[in-house]
Amino acid sequence: MFAALRQPLARAAVARPLARSFSVARPAYNAVSPAKPAQLEYLLTETRGRVALVTLNRPKALNALCNGLFVELNKVLEEFDNNSDIGAIVITGSERAFAAGADIKEMKDSNFIDNYKNNFLGHWTKITTIRKPIIAAVNGFALGGGCELAMMCDIIYAGDKAVFGQPEIKLGTIPGAGGTQRLVKAVGKSKAMEMCLTGSWNLNADEAERGGLVSKVFPADQVVDEAVKTAEKIASLSQPVVQMCKDAINQSFELSLSAGLTFERRLFHATFATNDQKEGMSAFAEKRKATFTHN
Repeated sequence: MFAALRQPLARAAVARPLARSFSVARPAYNAVSPAKPAQLEYLLTETRGRVALVTLNRPKALNALCNGLFVELNKVLEEFDNNSDIGAIVITGSERAFAAGADIKEMKDSNFIDNYKNNFLGHWTKITTIRKPIIAAVNGFALGGGCELAMMCDIIYAGDKAVFGQPEIKLGTIPGAGGTQRLVKAVGKSKAMEMCLTGSWNLNADEAERGGLVSKVFPADQVVDEAVKTAEKIASLSQPVVQMCKDAINQSFELSLSAGLTFERRLFHATFATNDQKEGMSAFAEKRKATFTHN
């Protein structure tokens, strides 16, 4: 379990959005509805309309991210991603933590060969292949791997008691699931260096919002409901177009400006081949609510 000291924070000079890796070759939409997931040990799941809510549920361990949790998380996210009744996903943590990091009890006895053979970080990165938008509702500690998990999501909402940090260096290692890469794109080089090199400089919710790591801050008891509200808005829109937009934004971190603009234009023109684009524009002209069929 990660634990880190909090210190005051100067406002980040540059606010940048987060980056996530993904495969451009992914199909735009999958209408398969899978069977109900088997009994879960480390997660709670529920659906609210077209939104799936996934809760990390190891409260006694501050939702530390063990291998079994990630096996379940990947399975659940893939099933929701392939479920045509779900348009967006919210991830949160039970009780007072989002996730306090990787499970150190599990990690301390592993070695290079174990990690390599078992593809330790491969379990973590599968979340970045999910096509549907994911909102992290950070309700408490998001340290180490918990901070990295939040940054893998597309939008981060924080409760007013949330704390973000990367204390891995205190354990004789470094962030290995995007903490040195996505963090710098969110808060800038200097602040990312300070957080990762000291392992003790954390961001509270307001500091994370000012720095660009967090989109919005809400009272702790409202952050999940607010995340679900935003997810509902996203889920009500054309799903193929939502996924195109998500891919276009993510590509801004992979490509030069010129190449990114070309990619954006290709997707923009592709929307004109969809029935949803015709419906959206017709509904606007006719001053009525659009009814999207997701094709």
